[in-house]
Amino acid sequence: MRVILILIALAVGTLTGLGLTWFASARGNGFGAVQIGAWTAWPKSGTAESDPYARAAFARSGELPLELADGIAFEATSDDGGSRLDGRCDTRIAGRLPLARFWTITIYDSRGRLIDNAAERYGFNSSEVVWNIDGTVEIVLAPRARGGNWLPTGGRDRIGVVLRLYDSPVGLGTRSGESVEMPMITQVHCP
Repeated sequence: MRVILILIALAVGTLTGLGLTWFASARGNGFGAVQIGAWTAWPKSGTAESDPYARAAFARSGELPLELADGIAFEATSDDGGSRLDGRCDTRIAGRLPLARFWTITIYDSRGRLIDNAAERYGFNSSEVVWNIDGTVEIVLAPRARGGNWLPTGGRDRIGVVLRLYDSPVGLGTRSGESVEMPMITQVHCP
């Protein structure tokens, strides 16, 4: 009887540990997140100082994190008002981008995959985007075609946006609340 109780306790402990590890690795890239508006980054996720949960999350997703010396990736799954990004809505990303030699902005579905679309348009980079005369940029995420900087969402109910800054001083010493100017994310129209 005592052996059975020990085996049950070990099984419960093992399942609880594995479940919590899975949960932690599925919900982000570990500890040390930096939040600037709707954007979140994990500056140490690609360094030797990254925590085990960040390593597990990247191993699970198959992604390669940016080394801090190379750049930093900011993710957004909600707008600046806190509403979850919905691909059925028209969403505007507008404003100045942080200083970087090169940047990319890409949208993904809820499973972290590029959104398949007939236009074969998955993102923009700093050399192909149409800039405003004042040095700002405006990108529209929408299920239907738009003029200008438009990225198709495929009408997915949940989407995410990743802004990668390459060769940028932003990642070095970035802290929550630091005065880094990030573009605003606003859902303009929802059906």
